[in-house]
Amino acid sequence: MNRSQFEHAIRAAAAVVGESEILVIGSQAIHASLDDQIPESAMRSVEADIALFADEDGAKSDLVDGSIGEASMFHQTFGFYAQGVSIESAILPDGWEERLVRYKSPAAGEVVAWCLSPEDLWVSKALAGRPKDLEFCRSLLRTDLVEDDGLRRLVMSADAVEPKRTLALSLLNEEAPGP
Repeated sequence: MNRSQFEHAIRAAAAVVGESEILVIGSQAIHASLDDQIPESAMRSVEADIALFADEDGAKSDLVDGSIGEASMFHQTFGFYAQGVSIESAILPDGWEERLVRYKSPAAGEVVAWCLSPEDLWVSKALAGRPKDLEFCRSLLRTDLVEDDGLRRLVMSADAVEPKRTLALSLLNEEAPGP
């Protein structure tokens, strides 16, 4: 998903639910922190994971999914979509709310997208542990978009079961410089 597609997706998601602020918790959150250096692993994704504030019952997320989600007319027309998700679907480190990155662009209209910081995004993806997430994490490390400093602490602060935590920490060990 390129920048203009990201802006279209957040604008459409906000319009569907009648909100001016949304939360982006998937890989596309990286758009808020980077200008032109978006990793290819993020550009391959065709969905923006959109969570909504004050959506305890998930009705807003369901509305996004049903209106502009996967296999919708929006997806068929534009080739990308917004997936409505709950905040709880991501394993996030302590304090992530204070590190959110504000994204506002004329192309997104009046919508403000609050996006995970690169470090919190890395932790969330590393703890998810799916092959595409691990590839994304490795690309952030390889291109120095995140640094090992602090990531270990953030991984340890997340409420994750031990196998997931061990996997996330092993990614950092992979990228450690050799002797």
